[in-house]
Amino acid sequence: MRHSVLLIDDDSEMSVMLTELFKRESVDLTTAEDGVKGLDEALNGDYELILLDVMLPGIDGMQLLQRLRQQHRDTAVLMLTARGDDDDRVMGLELGADDYLPKPFNPRELIARVKALLRRTPNTTMQSERLSVCGINLDPATTEVHCDGSELILTPTEFDILRCLMQQAGHMVSKDQLSVAALGRKMEPFDRSLDVHISNIRKKLPTKPDRIQTIRGRGYRLLASL
Repeated sequence: MRHSVLLIDDDSEMSVMLTELFKRESVDLTTAEDGVKGLDEALNGDYELILLDVMLPGIDGMQLLQRLRQQHRDTAVLMLTARGDDDDRVMGLELGADDYLPKPFNPRELIARVKALLRRTPNTTMQSERLSVCGINLDPATTEVHCDGSELILTPTEFDILRCLMQQAGHMVSKDQLSVAALGRKMEPFDRSLDVHISNIRKKLPTKPDRIQTIRGRGYRLLASL
């Protein structure tokens, strides 16, 4: 099965290299070298994953991501950030990125991250029964989530985190378990991505009661009932 991925990055040499590399991995890579073209392609194309650089001419990666999510486009997004720039990573996750990878990166590491995210997208995720816990209704077949009668617009990663918590409602789920389920990888030292995703989910749920409990230093637990 071939996959369709969009790369938005102004590094033309890297784009050519990655295009050839991904061909061997059954991935068709479309490239855009500035934010304006990238946003148009992201909104009008049919992609399973977007690789998005932060520093772009025209519209930067953060603005592009924000506009994409404002249009309720839930395509998975992997941000490519400068190494050591924690502010960009956190901001990208808060705006709805699914994961990030600092530059410069090993191409094999990028491929591993891409494969992990592609395994989780709606087109490839194994279907399972609907879940209904604590006033939240989740349908894996349609990737729709409703809470107290209102639809929640979640990113693919937020969806997978919430589903994992719902499947084990009333029990603590460790950070490593959630990271593997949602990102396809274990937590890394000083990795704040999971905490930001949980914060985003909480903001989208009704404020009272707080359905997701933090087990300090260990993980999270979803209330089994209100």
